[in-house]
Amino acid sequence: MSQASVKTYLPWVVAAALFMEQLDATIVNTAVPSIAASLGVSPLSLKSIVSSYILSLAVGIPVSGWMADRFGTRRVFAVAIVVFTIASVLCGMAVTAPMMVAARLLQGLGGAMMMPVGRLAIIRTFPKSELLGAMNFVIIPALIGPLLGPTIGGLVVHWVSWRYIFFINVPVGLVALFLVFRYMPDYRAAQRRPLDVVGLILFSSGTAMLSWFLEIFGEHTLAPVTAAAMLGSSLGLLGAYALYARGRKFPLLRLSLFHIRTFRIAVVGGFLTRLGLGGMPFLLPLLYQVGLGFPAWKSGLLMMPAAIAAMAMKLVSQRLLQRFGYRQILVVNTVCIGLTIGLFSFIGAGTPLVLIVMLGLTQGFFNSLQFSCMNSLAYADIDDQDSSMASTMSSSFQQLSMSFGLAAGSLVTAWFLGDVPQTDRTMVISALHHGFATLSIITVISSLTFWRLHQNDGESISRGTALQLQR
Repeated sequence: MSQASVKTYLPWVVAAALFMEQLDATIVNTAVPSIAASLGVSPLSLKSIVSSYILSLAVGIPVSGWMADRFGTRRVFAVAIVVFTIASVLCGMAVTAPMMVAARLLQGLGGAMMMPVGRLAIIRTFPKSELLGAMNFVIIPALIGPLLGPTIGGLVVHWVSWRYIFFINVPVGLVALFLVFRYMPDYRAAQRRPLDVVGLILFSSGTAMLSWFLEIFGEHTLAPVTAAAMLGSSLGLLGAYALYARGRKFPLLRLSLFHIRTFRIAVVGGFLTRLGLGGMPFLLPLLYQVGLGFPAWKSGLLMMPAAIAAMAMKLVSQRLLQRFGYRQILVVNTVCIGLTIGLFSFIGAGTPLVLIVMLGLTQGFFNSLQFSCMNSLAYADIDDQDSSMASTMSSSFQQLSMSFGLAAGSLVTAWFLGDVPQTDRTMVISALHHGFATLSIITVISSLTFWRLHQNDGESISRGTALQLQR
């Protein structure tokens, strides 16, 4: 297949897989209260079906880069789709909360191979001057998932059973698999590197223990001594990996890439920003369904405006970057995101629906621009031979921050909710308001990270086309 054909069809291949992932994530978030009622647990405690998926992504993503380099992007991407689809069927067949969590963990492993490998294929196919446009093209079809997910999930839960929402992934997975074998290029590393097993154990154990600690700590089930021991052990494992990786020729995650300033700011700033954003997909359905008492289908419809606005922003984000640059946009836009999150703490039983819709549109607009900027800036100064490692590290920290964001949001909510029954809507809404306010403050503070950018940082991506025309 010619390079022109690859450039034409590859974005559609990656977009199909991302569509399946995003569709699944948004459907599950909307259906959490119904799944909780069916399995006999509280909606807040069932956050583990969301956090377990994100945790599995964070643990599995580091291995995906090595697998793509060793076995090729096409084979790994195809296996990822098969695993994800089979796990979706198992989710639909779960009869207990532990079975659901186990199936979601398997789903996360499939997603862990899809996301960074697809991004790696895009990075290796398109030059930096075309990278932002290619990434935006991939994200636009993928955003149809969040657009349809809440609506489909709400209607399915309302009319039939929540179990059917997982079976939707089967036809989507089959279509994506067909596209992979027909159009996916098979990139491999020129030099094979051995798998860093010790590094994988240290990093995976540390991230898993830390995420688990944050989850159960929010439910007040740990004694102070036990909590301190778990926190110290998880941080100790991550610190041990950082020391271990320094002396390795082929580490699991090459931390020396953080010496590249644009990569460091994009990853660290993105990590801090996603701490605030990570809890929103879980808190919003709780606000709409448990707090405000909306049915599942109505809650799903209220999630649509953000996806619509996100798709619209992708059409203009490149022009905004060319006009203002990464530094100015990331500083201002991060503050705007924090303010919109904070505004959700004013939503109550008497809030007009039109205001809720407008707030959702505004947040989707800012979120979309933020993700376009952070995801593309990370590769502005990365050499081609480091693209696989950069994609792996960026994806790992991205998913880890989303897991922590989810834990932070639910932790704050559970803390303020205390022992109040979740049938008391007034107290539930009050607790959720404190959660939104806390996530808002975290997001606004994270904007300070982007002040370290220079005015011309990222111009190889934001103004690459214009620079080429001038040469």
